[in-house]
Amino acid sequence: MSTTLNALLAEYGESHQNPTNKLVHWICVPLIMFSLLGLLWSVPMPAGVHALSPWLNLATVVMVLAVVYYFRLSVPLAIGMVLITVVMAMGIRLIDAESGLPLWTISLIIFVLAWVGQFWGHKVEGKKPSFLKDLQFLLIGPLWLLHFVYRRLGWQY
Repeated sequence: MSTTLNALLAEYGESHQNPTNKLVHWICVPLIMFSLLGLLWSVPMPAGVHALSPWLNLATVVMVLAVVYYFRLSVPLAIGMVLITVVMAMGIRLIDAESGLPLWTISLIIFVLAWVGQFWGHKVEGKKPSFLKDLQFLLIGPLWLLHFVYRRLGWQY
């Protein structure tokens, strides 16, 4: 694990000590990630792009950029994030194909409710969210959760 990753995880963890806030993050961070990808998936793409692949859209571009960032911090955690984003993308495709509501509507509802939860968790914590100090912490939140899973499994990261 790089010292940069250590520092980022430690700094993120400073404002996530309260057990209630931690629980809220275990629920809301994945929901925010999923809903944000769903919103990005909903952005119309030029017709020629969909001819190349139905998977090629703004969400997959953002996923690739995020994974490149994660690989710079930790290869093992990046591999975990690839698996998580693939599962999320499959869920998004399923909702997009099977839901009676537009994907963007479902994603927006989840996004708003999850952020309400996040801010409530930080109110309980008594500390501001980390991303208000540095936007890169929006990408660190999912890694912070995943690093606990790796530690529990005894995996190096």
